[in-house]
Amino acid sequence: MIYELAEEAKREISKYSDDYEIYLENTELLQLDSQKTDLNFAKEEISLGIGIRVIKDGAVGFAFTSDMNEIAKTCENAYLNSKLNSKDENFSFAQVEKLPKVKGTFDKKFRGLDLDELTSSLKAVLNCIDDHGCQTTSGGFSAAEGEALIVNSNGVEAYDKSTGFSLGVSINAIKDDDLATAYDSTSSCFYDLDGIKLAEDLCDLAKSSLGGENIETSNKDVVLDYHAVTSLLSIFMSGFSADNVQRGRSRLAGKIGEKIVSENLSIFDDGTVEGGLSSAVCDDEGTASKRTALVEDGILKAYLYDIYTANKDGVESTANGFRGSYAGTPSVSGSNIIFDFKNRLLESEINDAFLVTDVLGAHTANQITGDFSVEASNSFLLDNGVRKPIKKAMISGNIYDLLGDAIAVGDEIKQRGSFIVPKLLLHDVRIVGN
Repeated sequence: MIYELAEEAKREISKYSDDYEIYLENTELLQLDSQKTDLNFAKEEISLGIGIRVIKDGAVGFAFTSDMNEIAKTCENAYLNSKLNSKDENFSFAQVEKLPKVKGTFDKKFRGLDLDELTSSLKAVLNCIDDHGCQTTSGGFSAAEGEALIVNSNGVEAYDKSTGFSLGVSINAIKDDDLATAYDSTSSCFYDLDGIKLAEDLCDLAKSSLGGENIETSNKDVVLDYHAVTSLLSIFMSGFSADNVQRGRSRLAGKIGEKIVSENLSIFDDGTVEGGLSSAVCDDEGTASKRTALVEDGILKAYLYDIYTANKDGVESTANGFRGSYAGTPSVSGSNIIFDFKNRLLESEINDAFLVTDVLGAHTANQITGDFSVEASNSFLLDNGVRKPIKKAMISGNIYDLLGDAIAVGDEIKQRGSFIVPKLLLHDVRIVGN
């Protein structure tokens, strides 16, 4: 069906322009949410939509719809909207190129799933939490299958299909008058989530956070667990966006070829990672997915580009033009972002450090300078592998400066959102005690 709709859109948009792009997206979603142990929300939803971009007389126009009976009108609206915009020679559409084979992004088990099975899986997780003496405050389980087709006037016809599964739970642990909270989640392209292990580990984290002590304000080494790592690295990665660089909103502007982080670290953006949560044969403009070295041995090598920003700089797109949905136009965003460290420490080898499981308030950080001040969640003093719980504290610093001598902790690499990362040791971080 999706190809037939694309053909209809091609016929209609060709009436207005010879330079166009059609983006079709079809998604099926199963979702469950709980408050405490009660399942209070469930839905099964199918979403189909189309977005049309057109370039006419050098100006771009865009329109979208979820009503497939309105394709002709949507094409006309895209054309009419181009008349409202100024000419901009940097707009263009993807060219035909060979698309890579990407493995591990589709699980046919989705076809056999229903809300009853998801309900049983989520209830098993909630029961496990209760059996371990903790209380669920909220939880959620989702499964989705999506397909996208990109067709343009240059002859591009790029199709991709994927699945995604996600489980997240928030809990309380209570002892006497002391209460500790904890949250964790897991995601995969496959229906292989281990919800029981997630529940057991989460209960262990919440219980071990009880009885926390105060900590004095000081500068100290900090170990960031996976959720904390990704929250702070999202600040750092905004500097790699070519759009931010071109607008003067990046600390990395003009620093290609310079050392920006530890020589122990290389950073890659790779949309072809097997089983990667953001892997696909192409980005949302139809540019073939690829592996881009952003940093090699601490040296800045490249920025992230979509087609528009690449045209402005006279370079090729790095296949980083992504949309929130068919209802939006592409903008620069990372795919799978890999932090690759040469050297590692074991947690048992670390003396007198502050371990932070998660942080709150990363959205308040300065995206340009990299300065941050966030609340540490489920934090501990760490000494030769022994953890001592700490009450509320803040950590602050500059993520660019702190990555100058960062070291990976442990051997396990996890994907959290777009990031594929280890735990991270940062030196001389400011800790503000309660």
